[in-house]
Amino acid sequence: MNKKQDALDYHSQGRPGKIEVVPTKPYSSQLDLSLAYSPGVAEPCLRIHENPEDVYKYTAKGNLVAVISNGTAVLGLGNIGPEASKPVMEGKGLLFKIFADIDVFDIEVNQSDVEGFVNTVKAISPTFGGINLEDIKAPECFEIEKRLKEELSIPVMHDDQHGTAIITAAALINALEISNKHIAEIKIVVNGAGASAISCTKLFVSLGARLENIVMLDSTGVIRSDREQMDAQKKYFATNRDIHTLEEAMIDADFFIGLSKGNILNGDHLRLMAANPIVFALANPDPEISYAAAHESRNDIILATGRSDFPNQVNNVIGFPFIFRGALDVRATQINEEMKLAAVRAIANLARQPVPEIVNLAYNKTNILFGKDYIIPKPLDPRLITTVAPAVAKAAMESGVARLPILNWDAYELELSKRLGHDNKLIRVVTNRAKQNPQRVVFAEADTYKILKSAQIVKDEGIAKPILLGNKEKINQLILDHNLDLGDIPIIDPRNDSDNLDYFGELFFKKRARNGFNFHEARKIMKERNYYGAMMVETGQADALISGQTRKYADILRPALFIIGTQEEVTSVAGMYIMITKRGPIFFADTTINVNPTTEELVEITLLTAKAVQQFNMKPRIAMVSFSNFGSSKDPQAKKVKNAVKILHEKFPGLIVDGEMQANFAFNTQMLKDNFPFSELANEGANTLIFPNLESGNIAYKLLQEMGAAEAIGPVLLGMKKPVHILQLGSSVREIVNMVTIAVVDAQARKSANI
Repeated sequence: MNKKQDALDYHSQGRPGKIEVVPTKPYSSQLDLSLAYSPGVAEPCLRIHENPEDVYKYTAKGNLVAVISNGTAVLGLGNIGPEASKPVMEGKGLLFKIFADIDVFDIEVNQSDVEGFVNTVKAISPTFGGINLEDIKAPECFEIEKRLKEELSIPVMHDDQHGTAIITAAALINALEISNKHIAEIKIVVNGAGASAISCTKLFVSLGARLENIVMLDSTGVIRSDREQMDAQKKYFATNRDIHTLEEAMIDADFFIGLSKGNILNGDHLRLMAANPIVFALANPDPEISYAAAHESRNDIILATGRSDFPNQVNNVIGFPFIFRGALDVRATQINEEMKLAAVRAIANLARQPVPEIVNLAYNKTNILFGKDYIIPKPLDPRLITTVAPAVAKAAMESGVARLPILNWDAYELELSKRLGHDNKLIRVVTNRAKQNPQRVVFAEADTYKILKSAQIVKDEGIAKPILLGNKEKINQLILDHNLDLGDIPIIDPRNDSDNLDYFGELFFKKRARNGFNFHEARKIMKERNYYGAMMVETGQADALISGQTRKYADILRPALFIIGTQEEVTSVAGMYIMITKRGPIFFADTTINVNPTTEELVEITLLTAKAVQQFNMKPRIAMVSFSNFGSSKDPQAKKVKNAVKILHEKFPGLIVDGEMQANFAFNTQMLKDNFPFSELANEGANTLIFPNLESGNIAYKLLQEMGAAEAIGPVLLGMKKPVHILQLGSSVREIVNMVTIAVVDAQARKSANI
């Protein structure tokens, strides 16, 4: 795989970059524009002039953070300059938004000296509610942060220092609990002396670690008190002990933290440590010691890394979005030590709480429990925002730096939950779940670039194990032409697979012997890739089938129904789209199959859809939509929907479903309360729409998709006995990858349920 080109394409294709500015007020009419700008804008300007604090009332300042860098220490790339740091700063802005609903302007400053940088940030600070410093080299970063915290009255944090420190400190608290050790007594080895290492170690001291028990190493060795020419940060941690090498430092050490480079530790080092050693190997992408080597050397080890593919990932996204969220919400003048320690304790405590099912599903675990392999929360845990932000906000209030105290904590947590709801995490959760147990997915149309590119992505990302069907010569030529790297992905040409053709043909003949096929025809039709692919799934040679990129829907559905068939007690299949919107995922059905379903078919479609929605760990709230509201029309189309709702209420009383209703009422709870307060959806709107016919459902999802109001994932085929999913004709690579991810999770769920 040309990962370099993929990264370049990701950032350059379509609209360059990763973030944009989106208006938050109406702007369609002349009146709107006259209020947004001249002459209406003069009124808030005058109010702010009279009372500068009103800037938080009339502008976006209170939810706006500057992510600022001078490009002197960008990731592991070094001093590459401010322009080259911009993709990283945009990425940080994206994380702020999706995890905590904080808006960001990224600012790249062409100033490498402390005085110039500080003066620049001070000059632009009136724009922002907070400052996130990023990728600034040590030791300048320490002085820059210190100066800005002293000279500005808004929250300032250098995440490279404090973000990592907060997460590692939380992990250490829990590791010590599990290993039955006390922080004041443990011997600590710190490998690395950059901004992160210094800040982490300072925070350990704030938690009770003793300086005389700490040995820190930099690129030249142990930092000793007899070393000449040390900066103040290193001098603070210089040891007087008779220790000169890493090996000597590791003898009887309780805790090793590496913020340095990969593979500098080995099993011999770990065997020198005390019982129940704690090792945080945080170098990326290669830890100081590999996960496998560490566990081979010690059975009693508690290990954390910076990698997402191992337990206990130290990931800054667990902290910085929610720390700033809490600080902004109380209009804090700074992020102080009390707020950082509050975040540490909140994160540590969260890992000790029972894990919600959405987290288990995201990581494909049955029951994640506090212990050696779970000492810090998972990055996709939705409770982080409602746990960390309030803790930080309370600490700001108690330490006297909050200018807007929170009076109703229940209301505040509800507000935080709503912020999270607007950010759609469904695809991230589903993707992470797929990666935990990738399944074999057969691609029936592998002789197209988009399919091959999608297969490469899901293979490289660990989402699925692709199997390609098609002409080998043509596929290999496409791989060569487009510089793809598909490794050892199997390629099968059904026309030349004589062994399977006979086997599959015989099985198909038995299924269709009295339905218009003789044996010769049954064997011959197996050369057609959609029949062959469906038979691979049916016989267990693959776990799911993906097709439809170049063929009509019916051409894929027919073979799947002939060979795999429907689930027991299902009379007809249905199609569902997942619409990713700003208000969260909304499920549409039936959008692809049943042209004009009867009342009974609408009931079945609704039940199939409800079951599918539940697989995404969401409680379905179903609106059965029509042009009519609760009997306002006696037209047969409206009556069939009304009758379907009646049947569902009688036979499935636990299901939240209502209608018939117009689509705007399904989402506007105030309109429902005002006009139809009896509705089950009056308190909380719908997240699932069942359409009365194929025409309305198909038009609705395509309109939303093409107008940019939603991203469509689907169609998800409902009611099949085994996973078969049919792409939209001409699907993009992104859409194909999303559908493969859904197919993998579908296959996982069926195996878990022994379906």
